[in-house]
Amino acid sequence: MSGSMLSSAALDERRRRILFRAWRRGMREMDLVMGQFADANLPTMSESELDEFERLMEAPDPEVLAWIVGERPTPAVHDTPLFARIAAAPREARERANRDR
Repeated sequence: MSGSMLSSAALDERRRRILFRAWRRGMREMDLVMGQFADANLPTMSESELDEFERLMEAPDPEVLAWIVGERPTPAVHDTPLFARIAAAPREARERANRDR
């Protein structure tokens, strides 16, 4: 997947901006993690989840990736249910792909 599968046409301005940022992180691995998560969840995220997602996108990509893969502990400010869903998404996608083979 090379970009968003979610149409931004039906999204409000804030969600369009977040979707754009999620797919253009700077590190390709993080583009995929954050972008795919945004595609799947952005339309239904609450305002507080949007706030949290935006705060997470302010963190440097290498740090967030290290938290996701477990190389470093997740700081308390980001150790939330939303982050747990983001971190679990790549593993769940791999498991689905393996089951579908």
